[in-house]
Amino acid sequence: SAHPGPPLSATTTKQPMLDISKHHTFQEKLMRKSKENPFVPIGCLGTAGALMYGLRAFKQGHIFAQGFTVVAILFGVFTTALKKD
Repeated sequence: SAHPGPPLSATTTKQPMLDISKHHTFQEKLMRKSKENPFVPIGCLGTAGALMYGLRAFKQGHIFAQGFTVVAILFGVFTTALKKD
């Protein structure tokens, strides 16, 4: 019966040599990926913008006022729906 070779370990495996000429810079890779799927960077920018707006609004207290408004509307809707004629 044939014996399998010894188990591979970190000392017996060979790492491939890195060819720097084949690697692209981050900017080149970003541009290539953006051309392949333009909605990803657009979505990232939109998400970042929405998060920054939300953080700014939260710091200014608008979120609490909007939350109170939503709760008041829901309370009014449920009160009206449960009110007996």
